[in-house]
Amino acid sequence: MIGQIFLKHIERPLKPDTDREICWFCDSLGIDNGRDVNHIAVKIIIALLEQMPENRGIPVEQIADSLDISTSRVNHHIRNLIDNGLVYRHKHRIYIRGSSLCAMVQEIRKDTLRVLSDLELAAADIDASFGIKNR
Repeated sequence: MIGQIFLKHIERPLKPDTDREICWFCDSLGIDNGRDVNHIAVKIIIALLEQMPENRGIPVEQIADSLDISTSRVNHHIRNLIDNGLVYRHKHRIYIRGSSLCAMVQEIRKDTLRVLSDLELAAADIDASFGIKNR
């Protein structure tokens, strides 16, 4: 389940280019925000995508080695990606949520709809407490 996610409407790249598409995808989900100047989170997603056909997941140490950065720095980004509901950790390996990026988006959609349903119920209760009729 997502803890926090930012959705941004950004124009999709016109020309098919996998690297641009991945950056756009991550940008749209708020993964590549301004503070991640080295785009570590995007690089982690790419590393996980490269493992998807085998669906093996990757140990944090392997990600850190391939990106030539510390495991603590990778773990920081992994925690954020887990909080955003994009990846998960199982038996010391990191996996993309779902069996594909498409499945990940579908899971995020379900999470979002659950949150919005809860908000809608709460909003109706709050409106009623103020005597506001639901229109």
